[in-house]
Amino acid sequence: MREFSGQLPARLFGDARRVTLEQRLFNIIALVNAATNFGGAFALAGLESGRLLIALQLSTGALFFLFYCLSRSGVEHRRLYWPFVLLIILFLSANTLGNAGSVGGAHYYLVPALVIAVILSGSRRRTLAAVAVFGAATLALLVLEGSQPELFTPYADPRERFYDVTGNLIFVQVFTAALVAVLSGGLNQERRLTDALLLSVLPEPVARELKIYERVEPREYESATVLFTDFVGFTRIAEAFTPQQLVSELDLCFRRFDEIARRHNLEKIKTIGDAYMAAGGVPEPNTTHARDCVRAALEIARFVTETRAAKTAAGLPYWDVRVGVHTGELVAGVIGREKFSYDVWGDTVNTASRMESAGAPGRVNVSRATYELLRNDFVFEYRGRVEAKGKGEVEMFFANGERVAGSGPAEREVGCGEYDGRGDEHDRQTDDPCDGPLGVEVAGALRAAP
Repeated sequence: MREFSGQLPARLFGDARRVTLEQRLFNIIALVNAATNFGGAFALAGLESGRLLIALQLSTGALFFLFYCLSRSGVEHRRLYWPFVLLIILFLSANTLGNAGSVGGAHYYLVPALVIAVILSGSRRRTLAAVAVFGAATLALLVLEGSQPELFTPYADPRERFYDVTGNLIFVQVFTAALVAVLSGGLNQERRLTDALLLSVLPEPVARELKIYERVEPREYESATVLFTDFVGFTRIAEAFTPQQLVSELDLCFRRFDEIARRHNLEKIKTIGDAYMAAGGVPEPNTTHARDCVRAALEIARFVTETRAAKTAAGLPYWDVRVGVHTGELVAGVIGREKFSYDVWGDTVNTASRMESAGAPGRVNVSRATYELLRNDFVFEYRGRVEAKGKGEVEMFFANGERVAGSGPAEREVGCGEYDGRGDEHDRQTDDPCDGPLGVEVAGALRAAP
């Protein structure tokens, strides 16, 4: 029952995800006017003198309902605007004639009617035109009442006038309040949808700054960590998938990457084809960005490795992943005016990309800068100085796992060697001794490396 009641507004007035706010407001107002007129006709049913008003209420109620049906069937509300507004003016003018003009209470409805016209106008020109039309109609009624009062049906006695004016005044107040509530509710719903869309593109602090100042100042960070991933053998394996299957598999991976990044307090920056980029320590600086990035990197590598094993066991092709991490200075900000994009720039970004491309399938490759920050928290495997495009030889380390505190020391020598730089497989020559810092760490119990 609760689920049905929650879906009822969408069924009656249109789904907010598919129907514009203006169209939904038109649907609401048209249906409410139809219901109000039908209700007014039944309220007048016992009055001998009310037959003309009953006919007016029923006929206009039917027309309002027709407008509702046309709008729900897909007719653009802007095409219905002026017929709808003119119907309201004609109905209220006739109702005023039959209810003693300015002495009665029917003319009160001209105020919420103008509010309706303004809400649905959709443009400044149409708003001004609606105000002019309503002003002209009101002025015409007053002039007509002054010059030909016999056209207006008077009340039988002061008591009848009192009850009619009181009822109309209260109803108009309630109706206007309901109208404003519907409008504010619709606007709030649209704002929530817009905010959610903006937050899916930009970090929350950046989105907030953009809404307030309509621009975002670029910001320098003394220390942040960037994570890159890339699928190994993607082009070859993608040929075995249909386009739909390929997008579905990428979506599965990147959704999981997003979840991992969010859980480890990283900011997703972007995807570039089959590559994924995230950063720690932006847009809000923190002191755990390097640890967060390496933890996320290990989890990403583990997820892809496990998925690949399951797919291979089922006889299906699947890719592997390389992950690279580097820590350093960078600049972050928003680019674009039509389509916003939060991005990061600097040599740190380039080096993180080189850590990924010089890595190995299923492994997390980190720079010395990241290693120095985390050498007491993770177990690393020293790779020596490895050639990186545009960087020359750079010291690199594989992150094998995180130390588990309180498990008792156990000295473990982690294999190391020089990287040969050949192909996607990135084979390592492990027969040479390490010529850099030894990969010997007091580890304790290790979490299994991916």
